[in-house]
Amino acid sequence: MRIAFIGLGNMGSGMCANLVKAGHQVTAFDLNAEAVSAATKAGASAATSIAKAVLGAEAVVTMLPAGKHVLSVYFDAHGVASKAEAGTLFLDCSTIAVEDARTASNKAAELGFEMADAPVSGGVAAASGGTLTFMVGGTESAFARAKPILEAMGKTIVHAGAAGNGQVAKIANNMLLGISMIATCEAFDLAERLGLDAQTFFDISSKASGQNWSMTSYCPAPGPVPTAPSNRDYEPGFAVDMMLKDLRLAAGAAKSADANTRFGTLATEVYEKLSENGFGNKDFSVIMQHLGE
Repeated sequence: MRIAFIGLGNMGSGMCANLVKAGHQVTAFDLNAEAVSAATKAGASAATSIAKAVLGAEAVVTMLPAGKHVLSVYFDAHGVASKAEAGTLFLDCSTIAVEDARTASNKAAELGFEMADAPVSGGVAAASGGTLTFMVGGTESAFARAKPILEAMGKTIVHAGAAGNGQVAKIANNMLLGISMIATCEAFDLAERLGLDAQTFFDISSKASGQNWSMTSYCPAPGPVPTAPSNRDYEPGFAVDMMLKDLRLAAGAAKSADANTRFGTLATEVYEKLSENGFGNKDFSVIMQHLGE
């Protein structure tokens, strides 16, 4: 399939490379020339503009920082929608506000395009390894068209329902992750202060009722999980600022839905303080080092 890929950051670069590995003809575009150069080394073709990237494409995949970028890239005067051929599938893998995703889908439909929102879970390692989880919002038809593309980049592809529901699943999941990571850090800190070392506590709790992903796959205490960022000075991984972005999206969505997310609010405050104190580029599990603050 001929695919345009727009947005070659830490996540997008690995995703783009995996589309190439799967045999797709990928044309890559990013404002960062070095990122485009890296994509060409992985086998993609380079484009110098959005218009050139989408020329002849059957699908456009985007991985962008925020909703304003998604709406601009797709619907500005020289955006994707103005240059794409009729019938091109729009597949946005960014994590953005639910309302922005639904606005984008409605705009696409008005212009005769199918669009799906497909935010990801798994982080940089999963993006490079092709093992991401995709939560997809959109029509059954859009999902059916998107699935073969997503399967080249991920291991788990789930249709979450109508447009925007992929974003709902992502922000709710990451709110839960942000809260559970703080609780996991507190538990390890408490155990250590009371004389129980991290490995022993891990061996017990990872098999008991306190078991959770933050502990068993991403342990914030150095030692028990060798692949966790805690064993490489908390280099991400999934950065504090990225978690903070998702928690703020969850807070905005909760307000619009009149949902009570008190612990989500508390988690947001914790990660805001970490970011303000200069740890925004560290892995979000770095909270383990800063509980006393």
